[in-house]
Amino acid sequence: MGRGAGSRGCYVSLRIGTNIASLTAQRFLTKNQRQVEDSYQALASGSRLTTPQNDAAGFAVSELLRAQVAGARQSESNVKTAAAMLQTAEGSLNEQNNILVRLRELAINSASDTIGDEEREFLDQEFQQLVQEFDRIAEVSRFGSKKLLSGSGEEFDFQVGPYKGSENVISFKLDSDTRASSVGIDGLSVDDQDAAQDAIESIDDAVMQVAGSRAKFGAVQSRFQFAGDNLAVTAQNLEEARSVIADVDVAEESAKLAGAQVLQEAGISVLASANMSPHKALKLIN
Repeated sequence: MGRGAGSRGCYVSLRIGTNIASLTAQRFLTKNQRQVEDSYQALASGSRLTTPQNDAAGFAVSELLRAQVAGARQSESNVKTAAAMLQTAEGSLNEQNNILVRLRELAINSASDTIGDEEREFLDQEFQQLVQEFDRIAEVSRFGSKKLLSGSGEEFDFQVGPYKGSENVISFKLDSDTRASSVGIDGLSVDDQDAAQDAIESIDDAVMQVAGSRAKFGAVQSRFQFAGDNLAVTAQNLEEARSVIADVDVAEESAKLAGAQVLQEAGISVLASANMSPHKALKLIN
């Protein structure tokens, strides 16, 4: 042992069995090495919360937000699928409406004395074919296994929110029935003048029924559009909140990495120097 010089007159010890300076240097070197590894993981993954130990509370909140974002995205997909189903029905209704317009033309043509009975028979042939096609469209209009225009009365619940509750569900009853018999055009003909005039009124009623179904589908489609827009905004805001908590700030993390690397290099130098202390003690023995 030797007495050290200094303003406080403290003692400086040299020990062989326990190298306190080396242990201290190792402790700080380990700490700096952990910071370097954490920074590498954060920069490589893009997230500062690579493990819960980085920020336990932040990690829990981040995972909850991640679940909510996923729920909002799936709900948005549900809205798009539901809108596609309604659009399928609307496409069929549009063609049925076109058929009704043509049927009305044929009826008005047949109701005029500008043509004879033989011509009316030709008009009626097209008329009957179009009525059959009108009915066929109603029967085959489907989305998956669901019939859309046969008045099934089936009720649908569409999950349009990332949470539980009736406020996150849009319900819709599929009760539109546009089969020929339901709209009143089944059995009509234009093979004579009186029948053609009667057909005009029936076709007008059918046009109103089809228009009512289109209005109902259109109203729900409009609602789905706004619901989808709202979900997109919700998902964006949730994603932004999660980003603030979980995403790595590259500039900040790069600065931490650079500082930790400098300290790591310094720690290695200090450790090498501290490991020479026992050799100094041996010199005193010698």
